[in-house]
Amino acid sequence: MRVLVTGSAGFIGYHLSLRLLAEGHEVIGLDALTPYYDVRLKQQRQAMLEANGRFLGVTGRLEDEAAIDAAFSEAPEVVVHLAAQAGVRYSLEAPFSYTDSNVTGTLAILEAARRTPPKHLLIASSSSVYGMAAGQPSRETDMTDRPVSLYAATKKATEAMSHSYAHLFGVPITCLRFFTVYGPWGRPDMALFRFAEAIAAGKPISIYGEGRMRRDFTYIDDVVAAIDRLIGKAPVQGEPVSAADSLSPVAPWRVVNIAGGRPVELMRFVSAIETAMGREAKKELLPMQPGDVTETAADVSLLRALVGEVPATPIEDGVLAFCDWFRGWRPD
Repeated sequence: MRVLVTGSAGFIGYHLSLRLLAEGHEVIGLDALTPYYDVRLKQQRQAMLEANGRFLGVTGRLEDEAAIDAAFSEAPEVVVHLAAQAGVRYSLEAPFSYTDSNVTGTLAILEAARRTPPKHLLIASSSSVYGMAAGQPSRETDMTDRPVSLYAATKKATEAMSHSYAHLFGVPITCLRFFTVYGPWGRPDMALFRFAEAIAAGKPISIYGEGRMRRDFTYIDDVVAAIDRLIGKAPVQGEPVSAADSLSPVAPWRVVNIAGGRPVELMRFVSAIETAMGREAKKELLPMQPGDVTETAADVSLLRALVGEVPATPIEDGVLAFCDWFRGWRPD
């Protein structure tokens, strides 16, 4: 197939593009290489993708009509829209970057998909849309009307806009609610990267929520395997796969949790990093940050019904793989 991946130089986009290329697909990669974090990391990912003759890179922002037109000019059969402004805490500092990328940029993708309809459009959402949900684990059919960060609000807007386009124009759309994705080539703004850097430098790590938080950590290889399998599972209106399906009654549209369904205590996560790095961390226990939630936990029964399996890499194995990569990685 010919697959368009937006955010192809990003963490998940890079790994997904690698997998698709390895399977023999053609990949069109759209990325703006923005400097939200060290752009050299994105450039290294992009260079490795461009070494494959079946990869076509398009540089540009989602809000750039010419870049979107160029990406869709090859009439991709599948579109995986992963490009976004990420991060809960950064949304307190640069709110307009979130509405520009996550709302306006997603609208541009939806408009392009209306003009050049793919067989399946998959769009990145986030577990953040669940907010401070009282019930755990979170199910795709739970209410998501109370976001506690602007980032979460823009992802909720992404889901709502995509539903309207699925209804109005019949584009099959799956929204992917990712739960704390981690692994090699991960983002430097995420806890695993920051903790590994601090431990390597002998500096203290900041542990928010005083270490009492839990996260449904999901290893990157498991995530891209789930996306890969979901590509062939485009939603069909009126054909739910289970009683727990989030399939819309008025559109070929659903949301799916992408997680292992096994939340891990933050201190166990820190312990795994210490073991993998071979040294104990100096710890600073701090209060919760605005916009953070105490726990994320996914109900993965819908993912299992769709693809037959769910992410399963143990946290210790995934953290070790990241730390092995981290020790060998150097910026250009």
